[in-house]
Amino acid sequence: MNGDREGSLRVVVVGHGPAGHRLVEALRARDTAGACRVTVLGEEPRAAYDRVALTSYLTEDADLALPGHDDAVDVAVGDPVTRIDRAARTVATASGRVVEYDALVLATGSAPFVPPVPGRDLPGVFVYRTIDDLDALREHCADLTLSRPEAGGVVVGGGLLGLEAARAVQGLGVDTHVVEVAPWLMPRQLDEGGGAMLRRHVEALGMTVHAGTPMERLEAGEDGAVASVALADGSSLDAGVVVFSAGVRPRDGLARDCGLAVGERGGIVVDEACRTSDPAVFAIGECALVDGQVYGLVAPCFSMAEVVADRLLAAASGTDCAARFEGADLSTKLKLMGVDVASFGDPFRADGLDVTYTDPVAGIYKRLVVSDDARTLLGGVLVGDASGYPALRAQVGTELPGSPEQVLFGGTEAAGGDLPGATVICSCNNVSAEVIRSEIRDGSLTELGQVKACTRAGTTCGSCVPLVKRILDAELTAAGVEVSRALCEHFAHSRAELFDIVRVTGITTFTRLIAEHGRGRGCDICKPVVASILASLGNGYVLDGEQAALQDTNDHHLANLQKNGTYSVVPRIPGGEITPERLIVIGEVARDFGLYTKITGGQRIDLFGARVEQLPLIWKRLVDAGFESGHAYGKALRTVKSCVGSTWCRYGVQDSVGMAIALELRYRGLRAPHKIKAAVSGCARECAEARGKDFGIIATEGGWNLYLGGNGGMRPRHADLFATDLSDEELVRYVDRFLMFYIRTADRLQRTAGWLEALDGGLAYLREVIVEDRLGICAELDAAMARHVGSYSDEWADTLGDPERMRRFVSFVNAPDVPDPSIAFETERDQIKPVLVAGPELEVAVR
Repeated sequence: MNGDREGSLRVVVVGHGPAGHRLVEALRARDTAGACRVTVLGEEPRAAYDRVALTSYLTEDADLALPGHDDAVDVAVGDPVTRIDRAARTVATASGRVVEYDALVLATGSAPFVPPVPGRDLPGVFVYRTIDDLDALREHCADLTLSRPEAGGVVVGGGLLGLEAARAVQGLGVDTHVVEVAPWLMPRQLDEGGGAMLRRHVEALGMTVHAGTPMERLEAGEDGAVASVALADGSSLDAGVVVFSAGVRPRDGLARDCGLAVGERGGIVVDEACRTSDPAVFAIGECALVDGQVYGLVAPCFSMAEVVADRLLAAASGTDCAARFEGADLSTKLKLMGVDVASFGDPFRADGLDVTYTDPVAGIYKRLVVSDDARTLLGGVLVGDASGYPALRAQVGTELPGSPEQVLFGGTEAAGGDLPGATVICSCNNVSAEVIRSEIRDGSLTELGQVKACTRAGTTCGSCVPLVKRILDAELTAAGVEVSRALCEHFAHSRAELFDIVRVTGITTFTRLIAEHGRGRGCDICKPVVASILASLGNGYVLDGEQAALQDTNDHHLANLQKNGTYSVVPRIPGGEITPERLIVIGEVARDFGLYTKITGGQRIDLFGARVEQLPLIWKRLVDAGFESGHAYGKALRTVKSCVGSTWCRYGVQDSVGMAIALELRYRGLRAPHKIKAAVSGCARECAEARGKDFGIIATEGGWNLYLGGNGGMRPRHADLFATDLSDEELVRYVDRFLMFYIRTADRLQRTAGWLEALDGGLAYLREVIVEDRLGICAELDAAMARHVGSYSDEWADTLGDPERMRRFVSFVNAPDVPDPSIAFETERDQIKPVLVAGPELEVAVR
């Protein structure tokens, strides 16, 4: 490769997708001497954009544009290359433009694979690849919901893009089916157990999955557009829109036409330098075939771009370059429809031991593959809870810090400062732990955004951000620097700071908050936090307007989602006290709707097995009988448990039932960083187990003893004695202030026990704040609780009175009265029991 007469190497890049964009970025960042003159020729009518976040363009109207290049780069869009003349070293475009090159880089990407089935060319059939595809899909679905509201949608393909497409179609108001030819979803990333668990999550969101079921043909209706999809099992799906997202194929047509070597099944053949059979031509990204493999993930595509950038700069300067593409880490983590899904290492290794954990109740599946001596991590799959992914991925190929079971449950998860320097933290950009540490130390970096900007770690898929943050925190702590408590990369503020911002400014929407006090589009960390803050400050019905999109899964239907896609109904029973008449109502509702009934440890009655379309019918009867939501689905007050106290018990010294009822009715609906449980015992015998609660009250001869900061669960903690012999008025006042101060200052998902342990000064400081008014905020705390008590309204009663709100409670949008056929039960001990899909109820197994 030789430069032109001006001495610059003429580089032409064909294609301006993420890979081509990354190549140009790398060249411009490193080419300080102006050794390369770059021309980019893009086929689409717009410059490069983020395909990884494509669905957010539909769901959030997000701006996906990648940063533009400087003026030294000639970028032409909407003018595809039509011919390559390798002898003359020129490319010609559709407009007739001819561009000379010294080095040519093909970054033509891939095209959606559409199986050769009859009817695939019918109107109403789409692919899911570009912004233009999405614009056409949105327009069609808008027309469909008006002209044929009963028609469904079918997405062909249950892989990453297929499920993203399904989410988008459902978000456009169309009842959605997913058809996957493999026996389970995401077969390239997940094993059978993980795929089964993911399926349950997907179907719980109202979609129907047809796995292991090929499609035979698409059939037209009277208007000539697609009307149904025939499956190989003989069934037929009503469909007014069909989206093919069944994989991609390398776009190698230009290479074929100009005589470059291509693979038997497609792909431009390249060597470790990403060079084609012509030394002057390179290929990167999804069009390149490296050692018999085409890579469809962003990380290896970026690695190829980096290699070619180094090679081109070396050629321009006449120096040697050893940069080579040596394969890539195919680990991946993403959130599909609100469900965490991850795979790392090689989860399909047949020569290792499997350690698996299945919890269908929580919707969690975890599997580790370890060496036969159980000392080395080889790979794994996570569904439902991928919080351990960054550390687990970083440990692949290394000796485990503990037993496989300990690693699986996170008991010995490596801290950021403990990882070996060579550990790859960001596989998308091939950034090691030592590179991150060096940049932090040498550049005196103190913020996550600075680390990301300097190292590129966490700037692509974002899954490594928690681990990058831990490394940053470890380095800052070691250097004696105060660690940032920013909520996430979108907000530089902690949850407590955001709470105060919203309280003081009166902001009522996430959009305004992030526009004025954050950056970007938000994430699954900050959105639920802001939803909780808005609800805590009395922002109205939690599912109105923008707030609905911020809520956690259970809040979407004001009910707890259970393992088989049904929901549980939990009416409030304050203090555990209930009249026979109301008890009969609950029994009649359970009998008439065929529900499973269970008395809980919190003195409530759970009704399990309700289908989503049954929820309003069930709650109509309960509300008419005087019941209201027990908020079992929310991060809110759950129960105030009680014994029978002085009313019935010969040992009782105070009316524990009356106090428990008063407190539960006072704090019902109070949204918080985490769930809140309480109890009132009528004497020191402690039958209500008050010291295991967030706030607990024990009666004395002189009044009430108040205990704060306890909880049960995985980390049981006895509550601490806060005050003794309180009057009713003092007790209520201190509990009011305790709860409001906790809500105002706690971190995301922090229980009161952890909050109190982390509180600087602990219980003594808390006493100074809410008893002695050290901060001068007691009046504010009192007023905040008064506003909550005065504005409380039962969410289910509000829902039943609004037809628009009722529309969300259907299994199928186009058939609201049809029950979900995938829900099945069997009988055990004279009650229904869900028929499991993904194995035993709770399993930890080592094979």
